[in-house]
Amino acid sequence: MSVTLEPDRTAVIVVDMQNGFCHPDGTLYAPGSETVIEPAAELVDRARDAGARIVYTRDVHPPEQFDGAYYYNEFEQWGEHVLEDTWEAEIVDELEVHTEDHVVEKHTYDAFYNTELEGWLNARGIDDLVICGTLANVCVLHTGGSAGLRDFRPLMVEDCIGAIDDEHHEYALDHADWLFGEVLTGAEITFSS
Repeated sequence: MSVTLEPDRTAVIVVDMQNGFCHPDGTLYAPGSETVIEPAAELVDRARDAGARIVYTRDVHPPEQFDGAYYYNEFEQWGEHVLEDTWEAEIVDELEVHTEDHVVEKHTYDAFYNTELEGWLNARGIDDLVICGTLANVCVLHTGGSAGLRDFRPLMVEDCIGAIDDEHHEYALDHADWLFGEVLTGAEITFSS
């Protein structure tokens, strides 16, 4: 399968490619996340050159975010990670954020939850979302599913999505393909001129 996308109706959503997840010194480093930096950067460059929008999400947690939480507490699941104003919360150097790119700070797995992302996309007439980043079965899956529920077209780029292990990667993409999106490789995505 291959698709050709209209750049003015397309955004590449780069999910959480941050030092805390992608760098060997990161608290939640996963080698699978590091290995997709290069293909994700190549996808971003192609999309940007074609005129598509680039959106980076950053998972950022204030140290006190889960104080007094009733049930939802990511620090219990993962330990403290990507705390605000730390090196871990920054996007990896290999993915250069340009001034025209949009950066979304999120505080949960879903980049649409309590953020401006949906309004930002709608205001620009964007329908197609090319989704890459990490982790496949966590923030990528939740963001892709949330996009589909909001009537965006989620295109999950399997060779640009990182995971802790291969089973997580396979599960997330099978689930996305079955339920809410399409799964392609970076080579299967082109942009009209």
